[in-house]
Amino acid sequence: MKKFLNAFARDERGVSAMEYAVLAGIVILALGAMASTYKSNISSMFSNLFSQVSTAQSKAGK
Repeated sequence: MKKFLNAFARDERGVSAMEYAVLAGIVILALGAMASTYKSNISSMFSNLFSQVSTAQSKAGK
């Protein structure tokens, strides 16, 4: 068992994948924090965009 644990501790395969997973987790947390902070601004931006597109479509249909 001790030999297995020593071999497991020295094995560095998969370390890069674990580093990428940790980095992805940090990015997701940052995006979540940013989204909650700017939620109302983002919502109003998309509402304004939708309104402008709808107006342009109605004018084009005339």
